[in-house]
Amino acid sequence: MGAGVGAAICDRLDRLGALTEEPGRLTRTFLSPAQRKADDLVLSWMRDAGMVARLDAVGNVVGRYEGCRPGLPALMIGSHLDTVRDAGRYDGMLGVVTAISCIETLDRAGHRLPFALEIVGFADEEGVRFGATMLGSRAVAGTFDSGLLMHPDRDGVTMAEALHGFGLEAARVGEAARRPEEILAYVELHIEQGPVLEQIGLPAGCVTSISGATRFVVDVTGEAGHAGTVPMGCRRDALAAAAECIAAIETRCSAEDGLVGTVGQLEVAPGAINVIPGHARFSIDIRAPDDAQRQRCADDVQSLAAAICERRRVAIETRKIHDLPAAPCAPWLMDQIDTAIAAQGITPFRLPSGAGHDGMAMIALCDIGMIFVRCAGGISHNPAEAITQQDAEIGARVLLNFIRDFKPRTTA
Repeated sequence: MGAGVGAAICDRLDRLGALTEEPGRLTRTFLSPAQRKADDLVLSWMRDAGMVARLDAVGNVVGRYEGCRPGLPALMIGSHLDTVRDAGRYDGMLGVVTAISCIETLDRAGHRLPFALEIVGFADEEGVRFGATMLGSRAVAGTFDSGLLMHPDRDGVTMAEALHGFGLEAARVGEAARRPEEILAYVELHIEQGPVLEQIGLPAGCVTSISGATRFVVDVTGEAGHAGTVPMGCRRDALAAAAECIAAIETRCSAEDGLVGTVGQLEVAPGAINVIPGHARFSIDIRAPDDAQRQRCADDVQSLAAAICERRRVAIETRKIHDLPAAPCAPWLMDQIDTAIAAQGITPFRLPSGAGHDGMAMIALCDIGMIFVRCAGGISHNPAEAITQQDAEIGARVLLNFIRDFKPRTTA
């Protein structure tokens, strides 16, 4: 891999970052015209790198680099090409572009491996348009929920209609599914989206597990009243009760390593400056790399909130809206990733991923592994998302080391 690969990767990420459906900020959602432009650009890079490239039945970009003979099972490397609204340029895209750079290096050297390589740019991981995440990787893993095809976006366009407009057919989405015997493993390179690697001074690390997540919507109902006439001891203030619940959630989730809890949404009614709030609604997002730890915390949080609301004489209703188990990375892949990192003179370091990734879907098909690359300040899902060209190059060299030395599980 030649010098300047980091600059070349960052240049391609800048080009992808300019393809947006919202002028002035990067937003690229599933089956949008901006996605079509991004797909066409990535397909051209894949073909130039020596791959046979195509769109699959759900709109994923797939490039294949044959091994020492045609038709061998493949090591699949990928990430996503869609974005959140007002996104950064590295989330998802770094993994796809870096993998293409690795194939370019192999092809220029005429190097064929005892297995095939497939690079996938997943069409939807973020779930912005239709509210369901990891649609591209679920289709590949064979777990796509066909009931979502009739789900509309905010403009009333169903997923089936959007597929048709993109030149795909809803009835054929199942054709994107792969068979376990075709795929040796799935590996993803991604920015960390957190501050740990930067804080310890390492440019790359090995992921141990993608944390599972449990989410609730909580409704607290008290009694609205005049802010000036109802004595403090007589109030049934829904917002005050919700605030105490939120503080309790923070305390509980701070008590264990690896556990995180977030209240990201809060709505208050009636919302007037001179009215005691009669209703409050808030969200809870609990994540942990260990499912038992996450479930214990979820149970505790519900009990704490119920006790607080009973003491404050307000009603509470808690609805679970999301429950996704953790996706542990395979030890045999972690060992090979550690070796690839060490080959670059970097001390191997393992850490969990608190953010969700396509590996959470792909684990239904095959073993998964992840490489994290340091990002500035741990900032992500934000235009300020950034990495250095040097770290982009280190990530590429780690991934290339991993690919060249990869040993399938049967021979590991």
